[in-house]
Amino acid sequence: MIDLPRIAWDLFTPWNALAGGALIGASAALYLLGNGRIAGITGIVASPLQALLSRSSMVPERTRLAFLAGLLLAPVVWRLFAALPAATLDAGPMLLVAGGLLVGFGTRLGGGCTSGHGVCGLARLSRRSLVSVPIFMAAAFATVFVTRHLA
Repeated sequence: MIDLPRIAWDLFTPWNALAGGALIGASAALYLLGNGRIAGITGIVASPLQALLSRSSMVPERTRLAFLAGLLLAPVVWRLFAALPAATLDAGPMLLVAGGLLVGFGTRLGGGCTSGHGVCGLARLSRRSLVSVPIFMAAAFATVFVTRHLA
């Protein structure tokens, strides 16, 4: 019999989750309205990296670089107000590298990442996102089940 984990209700923070979700949605909407582009992390990260790796004269857009700077500076700003949450990894370096490569391959294969499809694509009722997000979720559920209960 599978022992299901218990929910830690004392750690349940619905107002923080609501505020975080609202901020993510607002930033994605502002990015779309201001630039006419979807705020998918894969595309935003890929542009400067491709320019750097190909040594081309192509200069990445300032808005993409500002978006990346915001992602990198967010933990620094957080530390001004509170301690960073504790993070633990139950995986070795090889598993992390393999997982990263699989995620990178999957985002290219799926035409975007979870942020692009889940936040922006679903909001626009994109058919591709309406198919992709349930597949992402099913794969995540299956992975957690296998790694926590069968491995």
